[in-house]
Amino acid sequence: MVPVFKSDYSIGKSILTLKDPSTDGPSSIFSILDKYKQNTLCLVEDSLTGFLKAYSQCEKFGVELYFGLRISFCSDLKAEPEKGGDNTEHKVIVFSKSPEGCKLLNKIYSHAFTVGHGRIDSKYLESVWDGNHLALAIPFYDSFLFYNFFTFKTCIMDFDFANPTFFIEQNNLPFDSFLKDQVISYCENLNYNTIKTKSIYYENRNDFAAYQTYKCICSRSSFGRGSSLEKPNLDHCASQEFCMESWKENNS
Repeated sequence: MVPVFKSDYSIGKSILTLKDPSTDGPSSIFSILDKYKQNTLCLVEDSLTGFLKAYSQCEKFGVELYFGLRISFCSDLKAEPEKGGDNTEHKVIVFSKSPEGCKLLNKIYSHAFTVGHGRIDSKYLESVWDGNHLALAIPFYDSFLFYNFFTFKTCIMDFDFANPTFFIEQNNLPFDSFLKDQVISYCENLNYNTIKTKSIYYENRNDFAAYQTYKCICSRSSFGRGSSLEKPNLDHCASQEFCMESWKENNS
């Protein structure tokens, strides 16, 4: 089971930092790696702002970095979305496999936020794709399969140019088992690979309250809908298993 970290550079998504292990304050990813004797870091961020920090820290501590950009994806940027939003939008993760891949990640990120309003589409991704330098992964949550089965979206994707790997997680959310079955069935039909992962947003289960509070603070708009720290109204925030403590128990 691969631990997939996210840092506080993905605003509102994690309370883990990329600071030195000896630094006071919130848990550092590098202190967690040292504690659990991990010499590789799979880091998936929602922006590229933390990439240089992650790279320099991995160089400093002798950690091998696998960096992925989690980004919004749709069928066609030129198509008019239905009222209420794009009915084909979901998330994908693009990993860099080399220095050239890092340049391509930057190009993809720039295109998304200068042309695509934070999104990319199939046509663009295929036009810049180079399997020697990039790898595509489909997250367990926020994937097109998740949205198709639980929100009745109509995401119809063709990823054959990239041969994606699909993540599978188990975090004690009520729909995990059903979603896992859908992912496995889909991948078996199309001969795609799957890998067991664990999203890591905080170190231990007792950090969950701090994580939830941080998400509430960063999601200020949600307070206008009657939410509070006592009643946060945060989607998929009903499990304390997105932590390294849980990974250790399930990976021993």
